[in-house]
Amino acid sequence: MERKLPIGVQDFGGLRRDGYIYVDKTEYIYKLVHTGKQYFLSRPRRFGKSLLLSTLRAYWEGKKELFSGLMIDQLEQADPNAWTSYPVFLFDFNGANYLEQNALEGKLSFQLREWEERYVGGQRGGDTLSERFQTVLRRAYEQTGHRCVVLVDEYDKPLLDVADHPELQEHNKAVFKGFFSVLKSRDEYIKFVFITGVTKFHKVSIFSDLNQLNDISLNEDYAGACGITQKEILQYFSPEVERLAKRRNLTNEECMNKLQEWYDGYHFNASSEGVYNPFSLLKAFYEKKFGSYWFATGTPTFLVKQLKETSFDVRKFSDQTIYASDSVLTDYTGEGTDPVPLLYQSGYLTITDYDESGSMYTLSFPNREVKYGFLESLMPEYVSDCGAGSGRDIFTLREYAEKGDLDGMRDLLTALFANITYTLASDPFEHYFQAVIYLTFTLLGKFTHCEMHTYTGRIDCKVETRDYIYLFEFKCDKSADEALRQIDDKDYALPFIADHRKLYKIGVNFDSADRKLVDWKVAE
Repeated sequence: MERKLPIGVQDFGGLRRDGYIYVDKTEYIYKLVHTGKQYFLSRPRRFGKSLLLSTLRAYWEGKKELFSGLMIDQLEQADPNAWTSYPVFLFDFNGANYLEQNALEGKLSFQLREWEERYVGGQRGGDTLSERFQTVLRRAYEQTGHRCVVLVDEYDKPLLDVADHPELQEHNKAVFKGFFSVLKSRDEYIKFVFITGVTKFHKVSIFSDLNQLNDISLNEDYAGACGITQKEILQYFSPEVERLAKRRNLTNEECMNKLQEWYDGYHFNASSEGVYNPFSLLKAFYEKKFGSYWFATGTPTFLVKQLKETSFDVRKFSDQTIYASDSVLTDYTGEGTDPVPLLYQSGYLTITDYDESGSMYTLSFPNREVKYGFLESLMPEYVSDCGAGSGRDIFTLREYAEKGDLDGMRDLLTALFANITYTLASDPFEHYFQAVIYLTFTLLGKFTHCEMHTYTGRIDCKVETRDYIYLFEFKCDKSADEALRQIDDKDYALPFIADHRKLYKIGVNFDSADRKLVDWKVAE
């Protein structure tokens, strides 16, 4: 009998009562509640933030029975005050359309009404949202004799959902400023605060006013608080690994390697072990196949548009040249043009290295799911009508490459580059054609073997199939002959001299004025 996988289960009580598998994270809960008072944690969407808050809620409400057999049950045994029930206020900003006028105020008012029924006799506690919140906190403290616990889930959703509407975003920031300033002005009623989100808008007063809020997003001690580690997979999901391996005709070791390739690689501290995406991991176990589950739940439309509009060099995704400081990774203004902070905080980039002397992080894609999912989303921003069946798609190019159809490859690439989109006539064509080359051949590498290099003297692109090897050199406003000479002069074909496969050297030239592929020559 297959066990119950907690896919999308965010309620800790329901998870425990209904017999779902639970990866014990309660040691983190114990440390949080016994070493501090006010915290902020940033993690990508669908990474377990809501379940963590639900677990905190159950702990502060004193529901000891839900924690039986878990680590925190042992840790709290010596504390006579453990499992005291405190008034808990959980703000959940999911489930609203923030493009509607005053949607944020409506969401806050709806949540306050429930607590006013309990603590204020059903009466409104004031004229403004902040006054009502203050009254609820004070009355709860007076009635229970215990200070209040405030938990905020996905605080930034009302800001990210309106990222393309600056006026609405500024309005929602102003609403937050008045509302959450209560957490500082009425600190005497507060026992514990925990706030989660994807991003940290450092200009939002929830952070600038609450200067005592402890941001643990990059703290090594809490790097595994959300997500699933390799050790936890082996401890909690060995039967699921075995079933997946059997269904895919793999050994257990091969299965673990593929899981790591697809879903591991998130690092929330430079020294921490990698963390697997929990949603995709559980879906892979459930479906018994490897797929892009997390990425399919939300396309980063705003981000891919921003990358194009800011002329971001997408080739940086492949050569480990995306750098960031502590402040870039933890703070997001929502006003600048740098897409890196949001790419990291949203989970599309992760930490791969850290230079302590310069306090500088190196970032890259965490795994296969994110890399190919993101690049597939980015491609249509540069080339129109390049989907499956268009004749300008990656699947057709793959077919031509596997058959050795050089004319088909040339015609497809000519048509593909003829459909490059651009916003301004003054935009440099070189930026676009280099971006499309990178995207095209990296996505092709999903099916064959593609090694993409920067334009610093190494071969621009190498594509390998079962029967063929293609060495491409691309030029702009030069000639295909010059591209071929570079392949020969630098002995790019030398590593394949003993290879049994047919090798083609291909020189390609683009004309920036006509914005077309104009010259294509092949040598064997």
